[in-house]
Order: sequence, then C-alpha cells, then structure tokens
Amino acid sequence: MPTLPLQPPPAASAIRTTVARVAGAATTHATDLLAVEAPLEISLLHGPATQRQTRSLAVTMRTPGHDAELVAGFLLSEGIIRQPADILHIEHRADPRRPEERGNVIRAELAPDVAVELDRLERHFYTTSSCGVCGKTSIAAVRNTACPLPPALDSPRVPTALIHALPERQRAAQALFEQTGGLHATALFSADGELLLLREDVGRHNAFDKVVGASLLSGQFPLGQHVVLLSGRASFELVQKAAMAGVAILAAVGAPSSLAVEAADEFGLTLLGFVRNERFNIYTHSQRISQ
Repeated sequence: MPTLPLQPPPAASAIRTTVARVAGAATTHATDLLAVEAPLEISLLHGPATQRQTRSLAVTMRTPGHDAELVAGFLLSEGIIRQPADILHIEHRADPRRPEERGNVIRAELAPDVAVELDRLERHFYTTSSCGVCGKTSIAAVRNTACPLPPALDSPRVPTALIHALPERQRAAQALFEQTGGLHATALFSADGELLLLREDVGRHNAFDKVVGASLLSGQFPLGQHVVLLSGRASFELVQKAAMAGVAILAAVGAPSSLAVEAADEFGLTLLGFVRNERFNIYTHSQRISQ
C-alpha cells in the first residue's frame, strides 16, 4: 500500500514567545513555543461551465499547514463532494488589496457536474456539539444531507495487542505537540499497525479533515481497511466524519460522547475509547477486535 510521508510541520505552525516560568517560589524567564491558531476562509468556485460562481463557504480556526488537505477533507465530510474527481483545483487566494491575507484564504474549484445545495449552505453546518438537536435528529441529518460510507464487508479484524501499541506510535510522530503541547492529532494506521499518516492541528476536527483530505487526494480512499486514532475524545462530529470516509475502526485516547456511541452503532463503525495504558473500551461492533 502506498504511503504519504509523515511531513514535518510547516515553520508557520509554531511561534516563539517569552514567558515567566514559575517553579515553587522561583521565577525565571524563558522562551516557549506556541501552536499557531489562524483563521482559514474557505470558498467554492462551482456551477455549470457557463454559470460559474464563487461563494464563501466557511471560516475555520486552524493551525496553518496542509490547508488543501483540510479543505478536501472538510468538503467530503460535509457531503459536498464524494470523490477526488469532484475537485479540480485548490489554491490560496486573497483580495489583491490585502495580499497579507493570502495564506489564510483558500478556494476549491469543483467540477462543473458537482451540484452544490446553496440553501443548505446558507443554513450553516449542523456539526456542532451545541446545536441543541436530539441524537436521532443529528444522526438522521448525516444520512439525509450527506452520504455515509458503510465499512467494507471485508474490513479487518485487529488484535488487542496492536491497539495497545498505537498511542505510543502516534505520540512519537507528533512533532508539533512535542514542541508546543497544544495540538490535537489524528493518525491513520494500516490494519497491521503501520503508521501511514499523521496530522496535527489546534482543532481536533481539522486534524481529522487533514488526514481524510490527504487520503482522498492521494487515492487512498475510502478508509475501510484502516484504523484511525484520535489523540483526544471521540465526539459525534468525528464519528460523522469517520462515517463519511468509510472508516471501520475509530479509536480515541479519550472518552466518547453518548451521541458518538449512538452514531457509531448506527453507521456500523467499531468505536474504541480510553485507548491508553494497555487498556481500552469497545463501545460498538466488537467483531473487528480479536484477542
């Protein structure tokens, strides 16, 4: 299976600052690294060849780097695209009068035959944990407005010993976390435990979208033969994104929410939580985990 290189973080992903460091009664001054958080405005160029139009889609706070992957993964998880061919081009753009913003404005050009539901976009996205709708409504929204991929019938069975080994392999590849201590990570593993891809971001959703986008753009899609590990908790939104990518096994170092478990059960995902210290819980579809 081809793999994407575990690319080093871009230089713009962390900045230096001076801090007063307190230890007991002593105070010293030191240099510290901060994870960069910056807005990314995402817009779409879409429509038939004779009626192309550009529309602002969303603004997300992210750690700069791998922005095209982030956009591709975001478009897939929101059900706007279904396959790599739906995207013609992704590039950073900005108002010529504000060239300093170029790195924080990006446009995805969609193929002319990709239909975009403008009314749904105007209602904004439903993937927030504070949206106030009940679990059944949220899960139904994913089915009605997107197109979840059921895990492959031949999705792998993974031994517990392999699951135990994944957090250490993920942590060893988290270069930015080691520098800043302030980032989430999503790691993509093969069924035999090989780390294929890892992305970090201040937003856990962005880290996930970057992994999905990188896989989509490199032709390693869907992800039914893989294990995805989250460095934090498993929310409904991340289960939804996993379902859109066809993930069979989603593991998290932290806890899942109640709605995440409901959604994983509904979409056929194996959901693992508290994967650390040689322990984990299996919440749904345990048939993919072997002794």
